[in-house]
Amino acid sequence: MLRPRIIPCLLIKGGGLVKTVNFRTPKYVGDPINAVRIFNEKEVDELMVVDIDATVEQREPNYALIKNLAAECRMPLCYGGGVTSVEQFQRLVSLGVEKVAISAAAVANPNLVSEAASKVGGQSVVVVMDVRKGPQGYTIWTHNAGKATELEPVAFARRMQDLGAGEVVVNSIDRDGVMKGYDYDLATRVREATSVPLTIMGGAGSLNDIAELVRMFGVIGVAAGSLFVFKGVYRAVLINYPSPTQKDEIADTAQVAVQAR
Repeated sequence: MLRPRIIPCLLIKGGGLVKTVNFRTPKYVGDPINAVRIFNEKEVDELMVVDIDATVEQREPNYALIKNLAAECRMPLCYGGGVTSVEQFQRLVSLGVEKVAISAAAVANPNLVSEAASKVGGQSVVVVMDVRKGPQGYTIWTHNAGKATELEPVAFARRMQDLGAGEVVVNSIDRDGVMKGYDYDLATRVREATSVPLTIMGGAGSLNDIAELVRMFGVIGVAAGSLFVFKGVYRAVLINYPSPTQKDEIADTAQVAVQAR
């Protein structure tokens, strides 16, 4: 039975684990290897790791760090940051990464999606759309929300699907780290226009926010950062994840949503 995927997203800066708000003011929260070990114990569905410096600094992924992370990981691992070529896709997959995520590279060279899919399989190609809402509607931004594009996310998501992407991730810049709920309108627009696996990220403040996404869309990927590294009103650093019972309750919500369609 297909179930919704609840995915912690870890941001890496300078080799350390950080958390941002609106893609700004990164706060150091610990060692990524330790975080992976804790998530192993909690039997998470999947883990996403993003090096937020690599693309901005125009450098390759930190393969040594990724190799160590993949060796520790007991769950499917998705990595993003600094990937611009098919050869990098292949190298990352050879290190044990199940999915490779690209954002700016997909904007600059959409054909990279189809080229990578032909080499490593579409299931390993993930396109991340970092989206901001402005006066003219939603648009995609790249380079840690430092570079605007004129691309509209719904049309871009459809194009990525047509080119062979196995998954699309929609990340709300406006809600990153705010912990006041997902952008359900944005999620709805992209979900109605695509059929590939979809993951929504940006804004989760409680398990109720996750459950609401699952209630709306059924089997979907639901990613969060702050929710799984902070605890309480003072945002103390504490790696956490839903219990098996809580996950089952959320999965039940997904089945009700599917049956209602």
